[in-house]
Amino acid sequence: MRTIGNKIKNLRLQKGLTQEELGERTDLSKGYISQIEREISSPSIETLFSLLEVLGISAKDFFDEDTLNQKVVYTEKDVTSYADPEQGYHVTWLIPESNEKEMEPVLLHLAPGGAFKAYEPSGSETFVFVLEGRVTLRLGHESFIATQGETFYYKASEIHQLRNESETDTKVLVTATDSYL
Repeated sequence: MRTIGNKIKNLRLQKGLTQEELGERTDLSKGYISQIEREISSPSIETLFSLLEVLGISAKDFFDEDTLNQKVVYTEKDVTSYADPEQGYHVTWLIPESNEKEMEPVLLHLAPGGAFKAYEPSGSETFVFVLEGRVTLRLGHESFIATQGETFYYKASEIHQLRNESETDTKVLVTATDSYL
């Protein structure tokens, strides 16, 4: 069961709001929002309704426990894919609407010489497991190489990109967390 503070934090992050922005929209301090999210303080009913209004959710939906109805198993019918032959990659999103969740798992195929798009710095943490081949991570001005069975794990605090600088196909599992902190 998720706590009220945890639910508020997740909704705030989904809306792309900082604690300060949520506080400004509800006339609460950033510190008080932080205390609510960490379960140090409990909001009054009036304050809770004010938070829910700004977060765009009804009290009924907020308190509904969706854990009994949550989808746990995903099949090939659930995935979506996109290929960019010019850039030499094929990406498969393994979970529908994963970009709206706290982490986004994708399967990435890189052709020899292929490169996935470069990402701007963010607060995201990224995990990359090499299933086949060899992949190069460009993180800021540095490059790192991992081969089959090896892993990258990094905070995406600089411009970053995955590239296949080898002569064979590469397949990696990538999972990135939500970048709103």
